[in-house]
Amino acid sequence: MTAPRRDFLVGAIAWMLLVIPPMRQALGSTMTLQMLVQIPLLAAAGWLIAQAIPARLDARIARWNRSGISGIVLASFAGMVWMLPRALDAALDDPHVAWAKFLSMPLLVGVPIAMSWPRAGFVVRGVLLIELIATAFRLGWLYLISPVRLCSNYLLDDQQQLGRYLLAIGVVAVAVLTWKLMWGRGNPDRV
Repeated sequence: MTAPRRDFLVGAIAWMLLVIPPMRQALGSTMTLQMLVQIPLLAAAGWLIAQAIPARLDARIARWNRSGISGIVLASFAGMVWMLPRALDAALDDPHVAWAKFLSMPLLVGVPIAMSWPRAGFVVRGVLLIELIATAFRLGWLYLISPVRLCSNYLLDDQQQLGRYLLAIGVVAVAVLTWKLMWGRGNPDRV
């Protein structure tokens, strides 16, 4: 089995496992699990599925996705929707919205990022990473200091725990990026 075919199969199986009701309910049981586990896993499934896109189709999309910018913008807007507390609530309360999440994260976030990242230059990648870090800090701060629940399906404690995790993710990401910028790819032989 070729690597693209294997990646497609792994991505499709991962997506199917995430969709089945027991897994869907388990990963939707807390705000932290939904936002930091389920949603990234759905995007990762899309990334893997994108590895099997035929070269001919990839070449046609490349004209639209010059330097990866169009795909990254599409993925950013689609991903922003699922960072909103109202969307997280709606995904639990309405099966149609849940299906929108389970389809849009792989197809409108994972696939476009997989197709755009290799085409993106240093500046485009840097802007995306900085914006992801800034979003982690913004949402983490918002979830941590909000005196009221922003999601009606989750308790205030869970919301604040998610805020702490997002702030920690932001700090770790800044540390890793700083390390890579200062000392290359983190190769201990080069330090």
